[in-house]
Amino acid sequence: MVSATAVTGTALGAVVVSLLAAPAQAVAPADTHRSGGERTAVAALAAPDEAGLRAILRTARGQGAPGAMARIDDNGTVHRLVEGVDDRATGRTISTNDRFRVGSVTKSFSAVVLLQLVDEGRLKLDKPVNSYLPGLLPDDRITVRHVLSHRSGLYDYTNDMFARSVSGFEAVRNKVFGYRDLVKLSLAKPRTNAPGAAYSYSNTNFVVAGMLIEKLTGHTVATEYQKRVFTPLNLTGTFYVHPATTIPGRHAQGYLTSDTAGAAPVNSTKQTASWAQSAGAVISTPHDLDTFFSALLRGKLMSAAQLTQMTKWTRVNSTTSYGLGLRRRELSCGISVYGHTGTVQGYYTYAFTTKDGKRSLTALANTSNNTTVLNTMYRTLEPAFCGKPATRAAARAAAAPGVAPMERHEDIAPSVGRD
Repeated sequence: MVSATAVTGTALGAVVVSLLAAPAQAVAPADTHRSGGERTAVAALAAPDEAGLRAILRTARGQGAPGAMARIDDNGTVHRLVEGVDDRATGRTISTNDRFRVGSVTKSFSAVVLLQLVDEGRLKLDKPVNSYLPGLLPDDRITVRHVLSHRSGLYDYTNDMFARSVSGFEAVRNKVFGYRDLVKLSLAKPRTNAPGAAYSYSNTNFVVAGMLIEKLTGHTVATEYQKRVFTPLNLTGTFYVHPATTIPGRHAQGYLTSDTAGAAPVNSTKQTASWAQSAGAVISTPHDLDTFFSALLRGKLMSAAQLTQMTKWTRVNSTTSYGLGLRRRELSCGISVYGHTGTVQGYYTYAFTTKDGKRSLTALANTSNNTTVLNTMYRTLEPAFCGKPATRAAARAAAAPGVAPMERHEDIAPSVGRD
């Protein structure tokens, strides 16, 4: 059995990036167009609880994840914890240097590119999508903002594609879709709500986002990600290889839990991820995701005006809100953290940072279609940002938050329940 490993060290340097832009379940959107709403932050974050975090990773492994890991960058002090393996065949220990498919964390990258285009005067958030992509959508009232905040009402085609997780995946594992193919799948179904009326998570929205990026720049999303984010932040472990099926360099194998109880998991590592593209096909590492979200919240990737737009929230549930390609999670100790979750076949990712970008967490389990593991990995946020249980209890008493809801498979097939 592979035991857990924890390493704490000091980062070799800070990333300094200049601004890249020149100028300045449907849920009612209770917090829409408000940048406030965060709980009052404690004066100083408690130290990360490594023992508590390690216990969570071990639990995830016991629940079916071959491996689980977490990396915290605490303003330059780095904590690395791993449990289990990145490859069931070889038994190699999982590493925080491993690359993996980040799934819907990709949406934050796509939103950053579009908000940079707003800064450049090439895009307006409240302008109809059809004014940039004529005739694409059936309703001229759907704006760019609606798409980026999941309030367009566009049906999520993955509900049908992955109604059966394994067979659905195998049907598209090596398939290459065009963006319009995916939009067509969505438009074959009724919309979930009128534009702007409610939050309803849909991968279709960020397929449209990719189309906007390519139309406005004349380049592929791969080119724009590289030029605007990967290269400026020196994210050397981050890639967009679609439609290639392999992950470059050392990486964690991904394992999709079978739909049949007791059956062996399916190695889902090699795939085009073409069903996701600009909604979920980025490959990255814990280091790079920590760096990305820290830089984003520190205002290094867009103007202050556009970061304000990105953090105008729509309430999702008692502890979660959604901005423009960005999630906000409210924790028991009274602070909020910002980032995104990612579910893609074989991988669950949580990548979040504090409002000042000074503490960032990336946690991964190399499994999916396992709600028990998903909920366990959600728990990594508390020890990473709120500290030891006694510290969390005191802060919780002061903040008096509601009970955190169970996680759902929102990133893929949000309307398909999974046990």
